[in-house]
Amino acid sequence: MRRRIFSWLCFALVGSALAFGDPYRHQDRRDFDHDRIDRHQDRRDIRNDRRDIGRDRGDFENDLRHGNYADARRDRRDLRSDWRDIHNDRRDIRSDHDRF
Repeated sequence: MRRRIFSWLCFALVGSALAFGDPYRHQDRRDFDHDRIDRHQDRRDIRNDRRDIGRDRGDFENDLRHGNYADARRDRRDLRSDWRDIHNDRRDIRSDHDRF
């Protein structure tokens, strides 16, 4: 009988230790570091997209000036996708920053 009571007591202590312990205490730090790295990559993507926008805008104006309308249409499509990428990266930066 004593052995059974002792084993139940040990089981209750182990159960409460697991319930009140914090197994994810390092998870918050990893999430914070991951979000910091992700924001850095998003900012780098925005810089690269802005550089591409400048290049595509110059190509677009040059194609319009020379009457190459098919390439101008392609450049306009590239400009739209670059602006869309910048918008998505800004949204990702805000969502990563607002988590903490």
